[in-house]
Amino acid sequence: MKVRKLFFLIFLLTLVACSKDNNATAASAGTSSVPAANTESSNPPPDNSPPPTFNANRAMQYVREIVAFGPRPIGSENHKKVENYILAHLKGVDVEQDSFDVHPSEGTFPVRNIIAKFPGTRDGIIVIASHYDTNWPLRNTSYIGANDGASSSALLLEIANQLPGKKLQGYSVWLLWDDAEESMKLPWDDPESLYGVRHLADKWQSDGILKKIKAFILEDMIGDADLNIEHDLSSTPWLEDLIFNAATRLGVQSHFFARSMAVTDDHQPFIQRGVPSADLIDFDYGYNDVFHHTTDDTVDKLSPKSLEIVGRVTLETLRLLNQR
Repeated sequence: MKVRKLFFLIFLLTLVACSKDNNATAASAGTSSVPAANTESSNPPPDNSPPPTFNANRAMQYVREIVAFGPRPIGSENHKKVENYILAHLKGVDVEQDSFDVHPSEGTFPVRNIIAKFPGTRDGIIVIASHYDTNWPLRNTSYIGANDGASSSALLLEIANQLPGKKLQGYSVWLLWDDAEESMKLPWDDPESLYGVRHLADKWQSDGILKKIKAFILEDMIGDADLNIEHDLSSTPWLEDLIFNAATRLGVQSHFFARSMAVTDDHQPFIQRGVPSADLIDFDYGYNDVFHHTTDDTVDKLSPKSLEIVGRVTLETLRLLNQR
């Protein structure tokens, strides 16, 4: 799961007054405060549309049920059980399964991307994605990836509940549970990772689908009780602006983009192919990221409130994308 490739420059504004709170945040994180690209979005125009709803308690129950299967690395029985669990929640939905094998040095492994399609009235697709596998090198431990994989997979299941059964008024929405995101090695940042999204990006480019995607929104590690979503320097600026606008409209902007870094994650194959993409990820999981990729990544570190914040902001972002 992800690695920090680079931290953004620290902005120490010594000639003019920068708020004490912003300075404290930037100094403690070792990064910038709210990115300049988002400042114009902090005062959005009046909008009387009703705020989106999101059942955080139900999403949290999905997290508990996913981690109850235990570790779910690719090729394992638990991985197959989680696949079936996701599919069982998508009955009545148009579901595509993108299945193939990968052949890393550790052997041959089956991979399955799960795509739930909700058709819309406009020509275009918005993809919301999450990986659902856990780290293969930790397969023989009690590592269950409650935040890393389970929280975002549960978030997508609840977003599916919020999408109406009839045709959406706007772009089609595809929910993607992508597979084999985790590296086959430690540390994470090596070529043997992101198998699911790399395969799917190639497939969709060949099929002509890629050019129809208006936005690719990745959810990752979004259940942390101390929620602070990163400003990802690899993401598409206008899409991050729109997400910050959505967060501001809902009054939760303090949880977004106070720290800046570039993140290698599931959105990279789409960024590389010119698809507008954004990564919603809280990379600082515990003090100095101490829970990340350890057996301490457990449900007690998560909060339904964090799931609600990210879920509602994602749904509001969908609405704003349809206004563009």
